[in-house]
Amino acid sequence: MTEDNAKVNEQLENETPDSTEQKEESAHNKKESKKDKGHKKTKAEEQLEKAETDLHELKDKHIRLQAEFDNYRKRTLKERMELLKTAGEGVLVNILPVIDDFDRAIQTLNSIEEENPAKEGVKLIYNKFQEFLKLNGVKEIEAKDQAFDTDLHEAITTFPAPSEDLKGKIIDVVQKGYFLNDKVIRHSKVVIGE
Repeated sequence: MTEDNAKVNEQLENETPDSTEQKEESAHNKKESKKDKGHKKTKAEEQLEKAETDLHELKDKHIRLQAEFDNYRKRTLKERMELLKTAGEGVLVNILPVIDDFDRAIQTLNSIEEENPAKEGVKLIYNKFQEFLKLNGVKEIEAKDQAFDTDLHEAITTFPAPSEDLKGKIIDVVQKGYFLNDKVIRHSKVVIGE
């Protein structure tokens, strides 16, 4: 058995340098594989960073697109509301001369002192017509004794003011002006005191 042990020891001694070399090579290979893995990890990290960058860009584009669409929706809704407010503007502007005629008729009827059923009927129709205009957002522009405003009034002529406090103010209204939902649809034609 000693001979067998001696042979085994001899083989171990002979194998030990080789196994040491093998262990060294294996360690060297492991280091190289770690370097390769580190290099591969760097590529994976680069791909991950690129994917994250792309994701952030896409999120940013998505958010901007949503904001743009929301602004578009709000703008079109506002335009639609404005359109609905002024949808009948053409018709109402064409009715304004009828209102003027009614005003003149009422002034003439007021000069008649006797009570007349026709006079009462015209006043009733006039009042209903005025209610109809109010319901549709038409309001008269107050002009008499007001300061002249070029946004609301159109000066026809100037006339000497009857008193000092009426200088630069409106002393007479030739034709009434009207608002439609706070938009001027016809300027008041006025005479200004000087």
